[in-house]
Amino acid sequence: MENKSIWLKNIDVKPLEPLKENINVDVLIIGGGITGMSTAYNLKDSKLNIALVDRDLIGHGVTSKSTAKITYLQELIYEKLLKTFSHRDVKLYLESQIEAIMLIAKTIKENKIKCNYQKTSSFVFTNDEKEVAKIKMQKNFLESVGIKVKETKNIPFNVKSKYAIEVSDTAVFNPVKYLLSLKEICVKKGIKMYEDTKIISIDKIRDKYICLTNKNKIIADKVVVACHYPFFLFPFFMPIKAYMEQSYISASLIDETKDFSAITSNTPIKSIRYYSNATKKYLIYLNGSHNLCNKNDIEKNFNILKRAVKRLGYEPEYIWSNVDLITSDNLPYIGSISHNQPNLYIGTGYNTWGMTNGTIAGKIISDLILGNDNKYSTLFSPTRSFNLAKITHFPLNLYSSAKSFIGNKLIKNKNWYHKNVIFKKVDGENIAIYKDENNKEHIVYNKCPHMKCSLIFNSIEKTWDCPCHSSRFDIDGKCIKGPSRYNISYKKNNK
Repeated sequence: MENKSIWLKNIDVKPLEPLKENINVDVLIIGGGITGMSTAYNLKDSKLNIALVDRDLIGHGVTSKSTAKITYLQELIYEKLLKTFSHRDVKLYLESQIEAIMLIAKTIKENKIKCNYQKTSSFVFTNDEKEVAKIKMQKNFLESVGIKVKETKNIPFNVKSKYAIEVSDTAVFNPVKYLLSLKEICVKKGIKMYEDTKIISIDKIRDKYICLTNKNKIIADKVVVACHYPFFLFPFFMPIKAYMEQSYISASLIDETKDFSAITSNTPIKSIRYYSNATKKYLIYLNGSHNLCNKNDIEKNFNILKRAVKRLGYEPEYIWSNVDLITSDNLPYIGSISHNQPNLYIGTGYNTWGMTNGTIAGKIISDLILGNDNKYSTLFSPTRSFNLAKITHFPLNLYSSAKSFIGNKLIKNKNWYHKNVIFKKVDGENIAIYKDENNKEHIVYNKCPHMKCSLIFNSIEKTWDCPCHSSRFDIDGKCIKGPSRYNISYKKNNK
């Protein structure tokens, strides 16, 4: 069993060079995931001078840890949205997801991209009688806008179900292969791309944005922050409007695949899809999601996943985790960050449905850059107003964040840690030590540089994780995922 995403298996790609000089561009895109690459792809035929930077390898971030479903049937999203938004706005969200599905299919067809794209049907199901009425409400909405919906009691999978609905015209694919193909297309079109290039600050001077790396400077007219967590913005922006959700995913070898995907309408979330490559077939199974601030015993959470897979009669070949940004009103944030900074754009908060929302974000943002109208821009605007109905769980989110922050400060040596993980203070500094199977010590500072949260050790994926805002560091302290911009390696210059 490998503790990594199946999408990163057998990916042999030559890294691009990091940025080694100061440059001036019309558009800088920060982040090479589904949002950044979709934006770049949509701008490839413009005459703009464009650069894209990624702190790691393009396509190897959050997108590479997705279940990679391309669907508009997203749990109970429409039932939730109808509680807050008008029927027209909810229909508009549905249209955005359908358009994203069509954009992905068109891009794959036009460029003959080999990414294991497969058309499927999608189910939402439940074994809880209390959830049936909610799914039926969603069914009624979908039918009211012309979507054909099938009802059934059982899905074609060996889990219990009392009620389910099914739609067609959805799909699945390999997201890393897709993004690497977009990367190749964009580079050939003249878009400059730099890997292993971390932006540590963005400042606005008159009409220009000054973006600094550790060694160089990028001056840009427009900047797209296509990062999972928009860490360049005011630090309390996202805790007010969103929270982080962690999920646990596996891939198991199977004899035959089926042409459907499915997800439960209620917690604990169970998500199902299939994947075939040239030689093997897999079941991709997600079991369990929670607020990142809760359930910090990562090994226990993975063990729950493994037991669930074994009850289905399978053995996990790959296991990994993912973190999603969940917004308070269940809509993404896509567009200009403020009226005062119309040329600073973000795309984030996809509520676990990043393949469609990241794709439509690339279309919206590129339209805004090019001065084109986009019918979704107002709905998804980060400057949209909020009312109490939209942020009813905001106090709970703040409470969870505060609880996690304080709890990890007070009790660092958790009772679930093995003896090879130690937290202590040395020369007035809080440090953490992981002793590997060869008895080698890996020492880091036990504090996330982003907001000073104490870290927890992920013994399965061998990382130091921030339970507040999902920064992640390897066992030697290198920052491999934001919002942190700095390393935590002990006795080294972290900046």
